Amino acid sequence: MMKKIYIGADSAGFALKEKMKEHLASRGYDVSDCGCFSDASCHYPEFASKVCESVQADGESFGILICGTGIGMSMCANKHRGIRAAVCSDTYSAKMTRCHNDANVLCIGARVIGECLAFEITDAFLGAEFEGGRHAVRVAMMNDIENK
Repeated sequence: MMKKIYIGADSAGFALKEKMKEHLASRGYDVSDCGCFSDASCHYPEFASKVCESVQADGESFGILICGTGIGMSMCANKHRGIRAAVCSDTYSAKMTRCHNDANVLCIGARVIGECLAFEITDAFLGAEFEGGRHAVRVAMMNDIENK
């Protein structure tokens, strides 16, 4: 079954988002673009919310958010119940946040990393599987914090 990926960016991440969509499609992913749709100035929380709401509605999907640093997108994404978003600038962190944290949203800083590394990070994130076990206990603890 093809994984569904919801992708969004602000104006700083727009160009990388467009290239990322091509990269993901070439790997067989079903990509849904949640905006933005140009490099005109815009507000990242709008697009982070669209992606996260889509991931919430489709629990088997993943989200990718791209802004200048990835930080603003991740802060906004993590405000959404059930979203575990991580900013990653290296492949090891991208893999481990899936394996240990069951992250479902990857945040990337277009002004921090280059296009090729962004693709490698994304591939590492999407190629990794949650390990469960003791990590499932920790994810459940995160969920408890979120539900307080």
